[in-house]
Amino acid sequence: MEKFQSVLCHTSLFAGMAWEETKTMLNCLGGTKRFYPAQSAVRSEGETITQVGVVLSGQVQIIYEDLFGHRSILKIVNAGEVFGEAMACMERQRIPFGVWTQEDSEILFLDYKRVIHTCSNACVFHQRLIANLVFALAEKNLELNQKIRCLSKRSTREKLLMYLSAQAKQADGPVFQIPFDRQSLADYLCVDRSAMSAELSKLKREGILDFHRSTFRFSGTAGETEDWEEKGGIA
Repeated sequence: MEKFQSVLCHTSLFAGMAWEETKTMLNCLGGTKRFYPAQSAVRSEGETITQVGVVLSGQVQIIYEDLFGHRSILKIVNAGEVFGEAMACMERQRIPFGVWTQEDSEILFLDYKRVIHTCSNACVFHQRLIANLVFALAEKNLELNQKIRCLSKRSTREKLLMYLSAQAKQADGPVFQIPFDRQSLADYLCVDRSAMSAELSKLKREGILDFHRSTFRFSGTAGETEDWEEKGGIA
């Protein structure tokens, strides 16, 4: 685990712990690491899960697919982020989504029961771990509320502007990057890709925003020109 020291120390689950403390906790939790090639199923819809996953490298997507094959991306999980904690605490509940890798990924799995129950060794860090887990669940709740606000908008244009403005606020500036390609963004917003691309082009023609691949800039805001040019945008 030494090569993942930086990732694990910045994971919300181990926030506030030194590396030596984190290593002690990993031994206590009996963590297991697995490698998955790109486009592999980490968890399939209908499974029951008892483990919390920590992405050590790569990226995974939480995906819901209906009976007609329509796909919706619920969340993207990058290196250093956690997934499965909410469903793991609902014992014997089948998950209504699948977890798929977008690229070659290494994932650390932790037994949920070992996370929420202090061990016989009475690790002094365990209470911190439980508090971090509660905080991570609260963060996920806020993220889902944000997505609900996006999906509650009636038009593709409104959904796009709601999502992109939230990303700009998070980046604290007019230039920002999103974690999606065009198809993934359409799946996340639950809109038709062609209609979404047409709307993006229209917003660009109207001078509301500019974009190059996954980098966007809202127009009419000062600064960031040099940074935008370096990323391939049109200043």
